Amino acid sequence: MLKNRYNIQPTALTNCTVFQGPSSHEMRLNEKTKILGRKVILVPYEARHVPKYHDWMSCETLRQLTASEELSLDEEYEMQRSWREDSDKLTFIILDAAIYAQSQDEIAAMVGDTNLFLHPDPESDQQVAEAEIMIAEPGARGKGYGREAMLLMLKYAQSQDLLKLAKFEVKIDMDNSASVHLFETFRFVETCRVEVFHEITLQRPITPDWISWLDQQVELRIGSY
Repeated sequence: MLKNRYNIQPTALTNCTVFQGPSSHEMRLNEKTKILGRKVILVPYEARHVPKYHDWMSCETLRQLTASEELSLDEEYEMQRSWREDSDKLTFIILDAAIYAQSQDEIAAMVGDTNLFLHPDPESDQQVAEAEIMIAEPGARGKGYGREAMLLMLKYAQSQDLLKLAKFEVKIDMDNSASVHLFETFRFVETCRVEVFHEITLQRPITPDWISWLDQQVELRIGSY
């Protein structure tokens, strides 16, 4: 599903490092969880969401922006299952809270997704979460949905002791200055620039000061899904 699908607009990132991490049971910690924001609601990625997601990714422009390959619908369902079961991934579908409040229809309210890839830092062996976000609906961009959704995801992951996270990181195309700026506002700092991949890595250690800052930016309200 999500690898290489996020060089899009100001909220998009890529890449995944596979590792032997928490058990599949542990990584299903969000399967009964929804996160309630002011503008967005985050819900687990379910099979019923796949057709609309597949429609998004049938757009050649979106695939180009996110460096994605086109998948068949069956392959998309298989990818969704892997995202629900794999031990190194955590994902939510992003809903427009206003549309959902009016319609109670998750499919109509879908605007994108956000996810984390978990892996150990090769230098310190600390647990790292690589963050990604995509706002796929054109009409939903530029409204702050991506910012709020990413802050909610960061706070949710940071609050999960089971994940034992030491820091977050993002990998962004060098031309995507809006995404770089977004994560700089989250107090991420550039740590690596790889010209051959045209990619910038920014990281944010999880420290008490940063947790305090994060708590001032977003209120984590968790509901039962």
